[in-house]
Amino acid sequence: MTGLPPQYRERTTPAGRLPAFPWDSLAGAKARAAAHPDGMIDLSIGTPVDGVFESARAGLAAASAVPGYPQTAGTPELRAAIAGAMERRHGVVGLSAERGVLPVVGTKEAIAWLPFLLGVGEGHTVVIPELSYPTYEVGARMAGARVVRADSLTQLGPSRPTLMYVNSPGNPSGRVLGVDHLRKVVSWARERGVIVVSDECYLGLDWELEAPSILDPRVCDGDFTGLLAVHSLSKAANLASYRAGWLCGDESLVQDLLALRRHAGLMVPGPIQSAMVASLDDDHSVDVQRGRYGRRRAVLRAAVEGAGFRVDDSDGGLYLWATRDGAAADGHATSDQPTTADSAETCRDLVDWFADRGILVAPGEFYGPKGVRHVRIGLTASDEAIEVAAGRLRSS
Repeated sequence: MTGLPPQYRERTTPAGRLPAFPWDSLAGAKARAAAHPDGMIDLSIGTPVDGVFESARAGLAAASAVPGYPQTAGTPELRAAIAGAMERRHGVVGLSAERGVLPVVGTKEAIAWLPFLLGVGEGHTVVIPELSYPTYEVGARMAGARVVRADSLTQLGPSRPTLMYVNSPGNPSGRVLGVDHLRKVVSWARERGVIVVSDECYLGLDWELEAPSILDPRVCDGDFTGLLAVHSLSKAANLASYRAGWLCGDESLVQDLLALRRHAGLMVPGPIQSAMVASLDDDHSVDVQRGRYGRRRAVLRAAVEGAGFRVDDSDGGLYLWATRDGAAADGHATSDQPTTADSAETCRDLVDWFADRGILVAPGEFYGPKGVRHVRIGLTASDEAIEVAAGRLRSS
């Protein structure tokens, strides 16, 4: 806004409510890691590196010559494929393919706009996990709502928020919320008329504990009232570049969102819808990709722990949530400095430690104040890169 004349600067824009883009602050650590004589290995983000499966590519090609505008609601074939995959892969029964599902242009876009499209605004409260995907907070702030971080219902007391996010397996920590936990969330929210949005983009990547959907009948008893699940093909099927996701659950909420998205022109391109159908029908490719990440996780976790780090949570998802106890008294320890039991390194100290070994990781503070002692280490690198990173850690 600084380039506009003064009379324009009096406006309050959503951009003015947002924090600085966090990834810009990694420039120094990135340069440090890139200076490693054998090059940098980037484990800071969750971008897939494996190729798009042939099934999705064939689906894309099959619709590449269709000239008309796509349907915001999605084709009947896509809606049926979403409902079918939710039942086969996640045990969700009774989901209406006609009224209970809605494709979106990637789930980041959907999450960013959800509070506004659901009527959340000034005077409303949005609850997000203490460690969470930054876009939850961004979307709430864009809508003008107040944000509260909480992981337990007791932290919220008698409050009555408008919207609550849950995320399992969680980003960044990989924390998995079980059936009993989610049942309590659903019951608490329904007593207060709170909409629950469950970010389930990592749902198929549960390693140590089973991660149920908020729409699982064991959680909600088959009643989707007030519940929305957010899903993506970016992680499980390597379709991040396709921007392929969907919302599903409460039919009244889905239909309200559909009406608004139609007016706004928020529609998934036709060829992408076709690719989604093919990918959703291809359970084998999901199993293949899960196997790749599982192998990489085993190699990297062993190396991280062998280098003296503790991996917390990380029962699901695409990341290791790591820390280590002790640091120099000034809080800027190196691997050669003594440690003390009553001090701890900051996440930025740990980022620098990894950068000195040519590995870029994400500081935990990106995801909330509770992350100031942890780093997030991604599994989204090739087998070769993971092996190289593990070798550097083993030699530390």
